Amino acid sequence: MSKRVIFMGADHGGLALKDRLAAYLREQGHDVRDFGTHTAEAVDYPDFALLVAQAVRGNRQAGGDAVGVMIDSIGQASAIACNKLPGIRAVAGYDAFAVRSSREHNDANVLCLGGAVLGEGLARSLVGLWLDTPYAGGRHQARVDKITALEARFMKER
Repeated sequence: MSKRVIFMGADHGGLALKDRLAAYLREQGHDVRDFGTHTAEAVDYPDFALLVAQAVRGNRQAGGDAVGVMIDSIGQASAIACNKLPGIRAVAGYDAFAVRSSREHNDANVLCLGGAVLGEGLARSLVGLWLDTPYAGGRHQARVDKITALEARFMKER
């Protein structure tokens, strides 16, 4: 696993898994930046998804290669929220094939996980696989470019 800057966030449903994954990733030598939440009090996942997505986007615009990990109860909702920002390609990760493909084919830069549906062992494995899988480029680049063009097109319409 190459060492990365990883921006992390969670709502109350993902707090416990976020804290355990953040500690594990730090042990692996990663620079983990935790945007919260830090208590079990109910909070709104879009607030934390926005912080993670903005940090990833800003880092990427500055030439970095940071990634994000966002955890709510299921993972889907945070992926939807993160994907509202141009330049963010967030995916909900549940199995190895989907996680690997999201990196290889789509150059995903935010992984969203479900604290209520994934055990810590599987979550560690999925995050490790996701971090270790390089973007394949090649024939996939044209598709990623189309996503970027869609973002630009709809940003102009606003």
